[in-house]
Amino acid sequence: MTRTPLVAGNWKMNGSLALVRELAGALRDAKPEGVEVALCPPYPYLPALAEALSGSGLALGAQNLADRADGALTGEVSAEMLLEFGCRFAIVGHSERRELYGEDDDQVASKFLRAREAGLTPILCVGETLRQREAEETDQVVVRQLMAVVEAAGVEALERAVLAYEPVWAIGTGLTATPEQAQAVHAGLRAAVADRDADIAGRLRILYGGSVKADNAAPLFAQPDIDGGLIGGASLKAEEFIAICRAAG
Repeated sequence: MTRTPLVAGNWKMNGSLALVRELAGALRDAKPEGVEVALCPPYPYLPALAEALSGSGLALGAQNLADRADGALTGEVSAEMLLEFGCRFAIVGHSERRELYGEDDDQVASKFLRAREAGLTPILCVGETLRQREAEETDQVVVRQLMAVVEAAGVEALERAVLAYEPVWAIGTGLTATPEQAQAVHAGLRAAVADRDADIAGRLRILYGGSVKADNAAPLFAQPDIDGGLIGGASLKAEEFIAICRAAG
């Protein structure tokens, strides 16, 4: 089954107005083909990036969102606000949110549901720590994280969602899962969805994230169950990010 690759750049807490102009301009000029491209900057840069990407076909995403539509939640941002600035995607369940801010599977599922209800496409992140991998718990951990959302939202909710496997031990460390290691986890995740609905599993895009760079992207994206990448540090460098997009396309 053909799935259009997706490469999403997660800027994390990095960026500047100068980077917005540089990266948006470079991507518009490069016009990567055969791949959907999304940029997920910090909240303050969403308006400038929305303007810079207007009419380009490049998508805008957010790194997080609140699990409620409104209310007394100082410092939070709702899905509806993100939609007003042209966001199509929202990352939920990133390991940094789980680890640094204590988001558990239930809260991640709640944010996933909120994004879907509002009309955003959630990018659901799952991944294991180094200790869990060494204990051979990888499949158990990532399927548990995925199924927490499936149980809350139903497998049908994955029809308009993206899954991202990000081994925690490979995020920002320079370590990368081998193509074979990543493929094995992606295949396991797709099989877990197929147990509920084979058609949805066949259409579900599963991204890989974890120190993806221009020089390792092609062999990762060549794997049958890897449908693109969720890119961290490399998404801040125009030439590097464009090369990754082209590898996916």
